[in-house]
Amino acid sequence: MPAKKTAYCTICIAAVLLLVLCAGCMGQSAGGADKKHGDGCRTVVDSRGVAVQVPGNIERVVTVSDGLIEGVMTVLGEQEKIVGVGSSCIQRNFNYTYQTVGGETYEYKDGMNPVTYLNPGIMGLPRVGESSAGINYETLAGLEPDVVILRVGSCTLRSMEDEGVQKTIQTIESLGIPVVVLKAHPCYEEPGLSTVSDEIRIVGDVFGKEDKAGELADYLESQTQLVFERTKDIPEGDKPSVLVFGASPRSRKEGGAGNVKGTDTIESYFIEEIAHAKNAYREPGNSVLISAEQLLALDPDVIILGTSSGYHPPEELYSAPYYQNVAELSAVRNRRISSFPWEPCNCAKRLEYPIDVMVIAKAAYPDRFSDIELDEWLLDFYMNVYGVDDATARQLRSAQWMDWCIYTCPTCG
Repeated sequence: MPAKKTAYCTICIAAVLLLVLCAGCMGQSAGGADKKHGDGCRTVVDSRGVAVQVPGNIERVVTVSDGLIEGVMTVLGEQEKIVGVGSSCIQRNFNYTYQTVGGETYEYKDGMNPVTYLNPGIMGLPRVGESSAGINYETLAGLEPDVVILRVGSCTLRSMEDEGVQKTIQTIESLGIPVVVLKAHPCYEEPGLSTVSDEIRIVGDVFGKEDKAGELADYLESQTQLVFERTKDIPEGDKPSVLVFGASPRSRKEGGAGNVKGTDTIESYFIEEIAHAKNAYREPGNSVLISAEQLLALDPDVIILGTSSGYHPPEELYSAPYYQNVAELSAVRNRRISSFPWEPCNCAKRLEYPIDVMVIAKAAYPDRFSDIELDEWLLDFYMNVYGVDDATARQLRSAQWMDWCIYTCPTCG
C-alpha cells in the first residue's frame, strides 16, 4: 500500500536512530542515488542538495511541473506512475485563429505539449495546483503518492525565494511524503542549460534509471553543441541581430506592439552564447513591453516569435492587420521571421529546448545550416528523444505547430 511505503520512508529519514529498521536504505553512491532498487529506500540528492529518502519501488507519483518532469518520466518509461499533476497546461489542447489583411484565415488546432500528445490520459488526472493557484494539499494527500517531484521555476512554483514556495515544500514534507525538488534555470542568477541536465539526472536517480537519464541529457546537450561549434568562430561584425518577440494580444491591449526578451533571459543565452548572434534588445528583462516605434528603431535582422499569450506563426507578423504598421522592418521585408514551437506555460525550458536553439541558428545563419532541413531535423529529434516512430514524430511536430517550416520557412531550404 502507498501509505505504508510513505511511512516506511519516514522511518528511513531517522536512519541514525533506527538503523536496523532501514538497513535497505544504506549504501548511497557517489552520484547521490543508492544502487539498491528493491523494496527498501534509497537516497536521492535533489537540486537543493537535500538527501531525500524515496521508496525503492515507486508506484504513485505526483508531479508539479509544466512538462519537464513528465517528459523525463515518459522517456524513462515511468509515465504510468503519475497519479496527479500540478499544471493546467499539460492537461489541455489549444486552438487559435488569425485573419490576414487579405481576409484569409489561419487556423491552428490541437496544439499541445508533447507530453500531453504522448500521454493523453494525463488530461484526466487530478490537478493539485496550477499557475496563480496554491497547492491543494487535501487532494494531494488523498492521492497517496510515494513521492512528490516538483520543479521550482515552473509557472506553478516560480521562485525558491518565494515564501509560498518554501511553505509548499514544508507542508508536503510535513505530511510524511518524500519531496524531491528540482530547481529550473530561472532559479539561478546566470542563465544556462547545465541545470536542465542536472534535473534530468535527478529524475533518473528517483527511478533508479541513472544511465538512461544521462543518455537523454547528453543527447540534448549534443544538439546545442552542434550549433555552438558551427558558429563559435563568427567575427563580431558578421553577427546578425536577433529579436525574440512576443506578439501578445495582452501587450497590444496595454498599448504596445508586443514584448521582448532581454539580455538576462535564457533566450538571450541561446542567441549569444550558443548561436553566437546578437540579441537586438540590449536591456535586461523578461517579456518587456515595447511600442511599434521602439520595434522599428531596433529593426533586427531576424525576428523569432515565441509563445506569448498564444501561439504566433511567422505569417502573423507578415500579414495580420495589427502589424501592418511595422511592415518596414528589415526582418519582415527580407522574410526572416521564424517561430519557436508551441510552448504553453513557458516559464522554464523543457526537453524541447534544442528546438529553440536550432530555430535561432537556422534563422540567423541559413548558409551555415543549409545542410539541416528543419522539418526533417525535428522528426529525428522527436524520435531520438522519445523513442517514437516516424508517424508519431510527425504528429508531435504538428502538435507543437512546427509544420510552418515545411513549406513557408524562408530558412528551411
